[in-house]
Amino acid sequence: MKTEKQSRPQVVAIIPARFHSNRFEGKPLALINGKPMIQHVVERAQTVAMLSRVVVATDDQQIADCVAAFGGEYVLTRSDHVSGSDRLAEAADLLDISEYDIVVNIQGDQPLFDAEVIEQVAGPLLSDPSLPMSTLIYKIVRPEEINDPNHVKTVFDHEYNALYFSRSPVPFQRNPEEKIGPTYYKHLGFYAYRKGFLLTFVSLPEGEWERFEKLEQLRALEYGYRIKVVLTQHDSIEVDTMEDLKRVEACINAQI
Repeated sequence: MKTEKQSRPQVVAIIPARFHSNRFEGKPLALINGKPMIQHVVERAQTVAMLSRVVVATDDQQIADCVAAFGGEYVLTRSDHVSGSDRLAEAADLLDISEYDIVVNIQGDQPLFDAEVIEQVAGPLLSDPSLPMSTLIYKIVRPEEINDPNHVKTVFDHEYNALYFSRSPVPFQRNPEEKIGPTYYKHLGFYAYRKGFLLTFVSLPEGEWERFEKLEQLRALEYGYRIKVVLTQHDSIEVDTMEDLKRVEACINAQI
């Protein structure tokens, strides 16, 4: 049996990708400068030296065929998953990796993520074998994001353990006349899980906070599991609309 003393855990990236989406049908296959968005994400992940594998987890044959066409690795999952974590867990179970290995969830709709964020999110699990999961946060610099429920806010303790995630502005400023307001941090959708915990996580019943906020990570907190948050200097554009897609394309063209 493998133990943490016998070898360093592998770090495997899994990219959940669904074709059907209420806001953007066929999003992973949307073209950015002539290349499918999922290919941008995979190729960026493949530049990260610590990753032993980069795998797309999808329930759609069109996406699987697309990944195969550009030489990527994929695994076909069930189509009845209610969340990305469920799809991630099934994929992790299908792959031949140890329960001690680290699974990094890379969102398939963030084609401009900085490669350094993968090392940042996986780092805490590599240095602390008792830690079940970690995620990234970013200091909000655009005021319009504070009240936007699509940008999830995060509060944490002095050791960077998450206390709560909310679609509402937290903390609430009780005295708005104060000149200096609170600093707000938004959650970025990059997670690292120990594979064994990931399978445990998806087996837990839905939590009450999770049900109201529609935020899966709250389930871990409700059941007493620790989530380490890592403050990154790298924001990441999430593509939810055609306008987001155009913004990403403009950013890529500006870098060329």
